[in-house]
Amino acid sequence: MIARRPGARRAIRREAVFGYLMIGLAVAFVTVFTLIPILVSLGLSFFSWDVITPPQFVGIKNFTRLFSDGQVLSSFGVTIVLAIGIVVLQIALGLLLAVLVNTRKHKWTKALFRTTFYLPLLASTAAVSIFMGYLFDAKFGLINYYLNEIGLPSVPWLVNPTTAQITMILIVVWQQVGFTFVLFVAGLTSVPTDVLEAAAIDGAGAWRTLFRIKIPLISPTILFATVVAMINAMQLFDQPFIMTKGGPGTATTTATIAMYQTGFQNLQFGYASAIAILLLVIILIITGIQFLAARKLVFYQ
Repeated sequence: MIARRPGARRAIRREAVFGYLMIGLAVAFVTVFTLIPILVSLGLSFFSWDVITPPQFVGIKNFTRLFSDGQVLSSFGVTIVLAIGIVVLQIALGLLLAVLVNTRKHKWTKALFRTTFYLPLLASTAAVSIFMGYLFDAKFGLINYYLNEIGLPSVPWLVNPTTAQITMILIVVWQQVGFTFVLFVAGLTSVPTDVLEAAAIDGAGAWRTLFRIKIPLISPTILFATVVAMINAMQLFDQPFIMTKGGPGTATTTATIAMYQTGFQNLQFGYASAIAILLLVIILIITGIQFLAARKLVFYQ
């Protein structure tokens, strides 16, 4: 048995202490900003509280009211529709862009595309939403102006329920696709070259190589990107709240907007907490379904 020097033992001890410190900070962060708010919200969902008067225990009354509230249930339906559109388009477009960029031979070209596609993600969501609100304005927006210039009719981007939802999906995907794109570029870069060379020797074409080799090998990355995109899309708030206030009608009123209106406008914080808990449960169920599906669809090397 080789005895370690005192200096080596101190270095190992320092590394262990540093590691536990970092883990402790992460646990503390998650506890303070995630776990405790969830527990407080869960507890508050069993009370009726308007901030002004003391909370009153009402049991499961907020939840029974929730499942009979057509407006709130409609907001969950809108959330799911928008989330599906956002995730499908974001994953498909991110993968397409990553495949196209991955075929570029020059490193500076890849770096340029990575930077360009990732830049919108660094911009403030509020600023982007305000800018897009002016851009897609039905009367004074630049897009309709140039459509009219080339002889095409104006499009009611944000004043028609269907086009408002489509516009919202496009704007969110435009800003978020850079994250998915960077993940897929990293995944495609990590595909072993010997596997690709063997496929080329066997006569596999570009499409067959993509669908039979590359996509299966980066399926864990696709799963991660899909889960993250779905969680973010289910919590959509900034863009529809700033651009349409949830309109026209309730076409873009998501669950988070309904939660905000219930809590901060109507001062029904107990009921708003019940909406938040239901949203959390739905996100957990969808995430669980994704991981169950991953058992058959995801290939781990």
